[in-house]
This record gives sequence, structure tokens and C-alpha cells, in this order.
Amino acid sequence: VFGFILLTLLVIGVLFMTTEKENNVAVISTNFGDMVVEFYPDIAPMHVESFMALVNEEYFNGTTFHRVIHGVMVRGGDPNTRQENRATHGTGGRAGKFFGRGNEEDSSTWLIPQEFSDTPHVKGILSMARTNDPNSASSQFFVCHDNANFLDNNYTVFGKVIDGLDIIDEIAN
Repeated sequence: VFGFILLTLLVIGVLFMTTEKENNVAVISTNFGDMVVEFYPDIAPMHVESFMALVNEEYFNGTTFHRVIHGVMVRGGDPNTRQENRATHGTGGRAGKFFGRGNEEDSSTWLIPQEFSDTPHVKGILSMARTNDPNSASSQFFVCHDNANFLDNNYTVFGKVIDGLDIIDEIAN
């Protein structure tokens, strides 16, 4: 019962918006409140494009933050989290577009090549999860709960939370 309640509380919905400055932002809605994120297309254009494509498909709607490491990050973006079988949580996802990684004819295999930068992983940074292969990002993303400099130049930063940092604390706690 507790697991079901936890999953219900962390449901994610993502919606794209445009601000007065014409910057693309997304709102990540949870039961704890909303986080507004802005994107860094200048340093991670493929990651931003993929994330936006998935948002437009409503791909993230109904998913959860399935991995929470207090003081490090909260991770979401896995479509498997819509299922009750928690053993599959953290194992799903795909890129929103074909970027030369995977089988072009099978979208379930699409991955995003790394776009590492010098942008530090500090609280509120939006970054892409991956396997041990640096060119294996898909739909799973994380938001840094605190400074995590050990992630710098190892994971692709593609945005940051500009409103709702307290929501990260709520989820992590």
C-alpha cells in the first residue's frame, strides 16, 4: 500500500510553455507542486530536441520519479513507471528522435549521443541519465537535489529549474 501511495504522489506531467522572452520552458507537474525548467539548446541541442519531442507526445505524462537519492538527485522519465511492476522501473525509455544511435526503423531503440559541457551539476540542474555508455541517453532525466560535481563532464546538462526548487526538496525528503 505504501509503495502505491508513493507512486501516486510522484506522478509527473510535463507541459511546454513559452515565456515573454520566447524561451522554451517546461512545467514538470507533481503532486507536490510544479517545477518550471528552462532549456540549454546552445550546449545540448539534441537532448533538448529529444525532450521537447517526447513532451509533445505526452510521453512523460503519468510517469513517476522512480529513483531518489537525497542530496544528489531525483530521477524520472521512464515510461515503465506507469506499470505496477517496480522491478522494471528505471529500465525503459527512448529518445524522441533518431540521432544515429539505435535502429532507425525501431524507435524503441533510439538513443542520444553525449553532449557534455562545463556546466556544473548544482541544485536544480536538469541532466540526462544514461548507462555506462556515454552515448546511451534516452528519456530518463534527473534534477540535481544538491551540488553533485562528481557528475560534471560525465552527464549531459540540458536545462535547469528556474522556479520550484522547493519541490525537489519535497520529493527528495
